[in-house]
Amino acid sequence: MLFLKQLFTWWNGQTLNTRFFTWLKGELVGTDQFGNRYYRAKSALPRSIPERRWVVYNGYSEASTIPPGWHGWMHHRVAEPPGRDGYEAREWEKPHTPNRTGTPDAYRPPGSILSGSTPAPRAADYSAWKPE
Repeated sequence: MLFLKQLFTWWNGQTLNTRFFTWLKGELVGTDQFGNRYYRAKSALPRSIPERRWVVYNGYSEASTIPPGWHGWMHHRVAEPPGRDGYEAREWEKPHTPNRTGTPDAYRPPGSILSGSTPAPRAADYSAWKPE
């Protein structure tokens, strides 16, 4: 079953081609608290980007599960991954949570049909402007 998922779907972790490329050229850099594994390999283009970086998601491929420290490393904003350069979140930052849209944990504002509360009272009816 795992073989078929890797053969026909790209949203359930890694495909067979990604697995082969990771096995052949990938160097494991680290993992995050969600179980995502981060890799790098020397780039074939010497002058553009010095190395290629990619992530193998733990389960469903969702880009919002990448924490801020790893996001900076993935996009070449910082040279060293979070575990090596001593990355620490700022005191005002909340702990990272992935996007919850479409799940039972999604944000539902007051008055939403799915929030379970009663809708806010309606404003007065519309009254048209009348010239004097």
